[in-house]
Amino acid sequence: MGYNFHLVKRLCCILLLAFASCVLAASKPSASPPNVVFITIDTLRPDHLGCYGYKQIHTPNIDALAADGARLTRAYTSVPVTLPSHTIIFTGTYPMLSGVHDFAGNRIGASQQTLASTLKQAGYTTGAVVGSAVLDSRFGLNRGFDFYYDHFDFNRLQESNLDEMERPGNVVADIALDWLAKNADKKFFLWMHLYDPHFPYRPPSPYSEQYKDRPYDGEIAFADAQVGRLLQFLKEKQLYQNTLVVLSGDHGESLGEHGEETHGFFIYNSTLHVPLIIHLPGRSPAQVISDLANLADLMPTTLHVLKLGVPSQVQGKNLLDILDKTSTNDSRDLYAESFLPRLHFNWSELRGLETANYHYIDAPRPELYDLSKDPGETLNLFGEKKAVAGEMRNRLQKTIATYSASQELAEKTGLDPVLMERLKSLGYAGFSGGSTPAPGGRPLPDPKDRIETYELFSAAMSESQHGDFASSSQKLEAVLKTDPDSVPAHYLLGLNLYRTGEFVRSVSELERVVQLSPDYALAIYQLGLSYARAGRLGDSIQTLKRALALDGTNFSAAYNLGAAYLQQKQIPEATAAFRQAVTINPDYAQGHLALGEMLLYQNAADEALVELQRAEELAPENAATHKALARAFTAKGMIQQAEAEMRKAQTQR
Repeated sequence: MGYNFHLVKRLCCILLLAFASCVLAASKPSASPPNVVFITIDTLRPDHLGCYGYKQIHTPNIDALAADGARLTRAYTSVPVTLPSHTIIFTGTYPMLSGVHDFAGNRIGASQQTLASTLKQAGYTTGAVVGSAVLDSRFGLNRGFDFYYDHFDFNRLQESNLDEMERPGNVVADIALDWLAKNADKKFFLWMHLYDPHFPYRPPSPYSEQYKDRPYDGEIAFADAQVGRLLQFLKEKQLYQNTLVVLSGDHGESLGEHGEETHGFFIYNSTLHVPLIIHLPGRSPAQVISDLANLADLMPTTLHVLKLGVPSQVQGKNLLDILDKTSTNDSRDLYAESFLPRLHFNWSELRGLETANYHYIDAPRPELYDLSKDPGETLNLFGEKKAVAGEMRNRLQKTIATYSASQELAEKTGLDPVLMERLKSLGYAGFSGGSTPAPGGRPLPDPKDRIETYELFSAAMSESQHGDFASSSQKLEAVLKTDPDSVPAHYLLGLNLYRTGEFVRSVSELERVVQLSPDYALAIYQLGLSYARAGRLGDSIQTLKRALALDGTNFSAAYNLGAAYLQQKQIPEATAAFRQAVTINPDYAQGHLALGEMLLYQNAADEALVELQRAEELAPENAATHKALARAFTAKGMIQQAEAEMRKAQTQR
């Protein structure tokens, strides 16, 4: 059979054209820039995930993501606490620069760029949904987000409302998917934060049954299901391949290792080691990367993937080189710290450095671990390997100097007592006992010598939050036998006594706190309340004024100052204090009600109406507000409106 020369020639031309089209298509940039999705899962140990080799859990969605991207086996945080760890992730900086060493005391400074603010400047639509009040927008991580869903109510102090300070993962995912559905046609950056594995471990059904004896694993399995919902959405909308997906923990969980039940106190790898999985857009080869990485690397890596400039403040490293296998990080030093013992208990802080082989912890009794032989960090080699320890200590000091700023960028948040009280409901020791040297110049206690005291205090704090004041106080008395000058123990004992009506004893404990820590604004505020309940109104007024001088954001101090003045029948002073409360917090319904009633008492009905109507707008269910409004309308001769308010008051009973 002969060849048709012309037909063959035409086919060759067609194939050449097709090949040329493919080459051109491959050389063109993607029609749209990659989307970005960050999923952070609180308190997640990598060795409790299937893809990291754990056989007793079912985490199919995280495992599938790992099979579709790069799984880093040696990724670490620098602070095993939620807020500072997420600050590291989203600023790419270490605490020595950001100033966020702990929680609640500081917020991200206005001059610091975040990943969200950088992406927003690049035209991205940005959204975040967080599962815990410790990431509330007042701490600054909302900067750059068009949509930041925190929405935690700090003004509700009843013990029955403790769960309102965290949001279950299915609700987080619902809100995240709703936002994503509305913005999927834009280039977007979404951050979904799942808090569920955090203590206390209470997985919902069916995970509570499946993991009855391992509730921590049940929480992780539940979180995995929420991850699956988000990834499934991306795949169904054909967005997944063009999306950079980063999944990480913020810190781990000790689970009893080294005597620590949860996290935040020590800086062993049980709480520093985190899972980190990266799915690069347009690529899906499974990779296992054993190079060292820090959560500070995520911001610069993301910006390099997107071919965007990296802000000059960023201190993390671009991980693309190790993902592309063009370099290694074997010689890298990783910094870590815990200031919780120092800031809250006046014990020594901990700072450490990790290399490929060693982990050094600088403490009153330093520690050195050979990770290649002792990954559980059980054998302290400091006495045997003085030369290695000395070199590690020098490198730690150089690292601190390298990453420190002449002035930290953080701003003070103020110690809003309602905020602090609510954060304690999540197990955070919101106390300010540190920043003073030990008496007589003695070295501060080593946290290793105080772990049992810390765990006893933590149990006492949990019992106090759940209304078991007697047992809590008993534990606090035991703490004080070991640590008689413990500011947090005296403070919490004072709170317990206040709540049980033992106001004279409460005053005694809180006076001791203020003696030990003279500028502890929250303790001074609480002492002012105790003075008032003990009948010492003059002392209460002076103490609450002192609390306000130390912390001008404490609207509750201004309100209670007004109440104390009112009991003394000092009407102008009471009015001024109530006005100060609503000036500090314009959304403080109780303050507007009190101010409105004071104005009404002084025959300023017009101004009173403004305040009372604002109180009604903020808290429409409050019968007292409707009754006050009825009196104000009556004073103005507006009888119909007065009767309408009385009817509302009747329905609120």
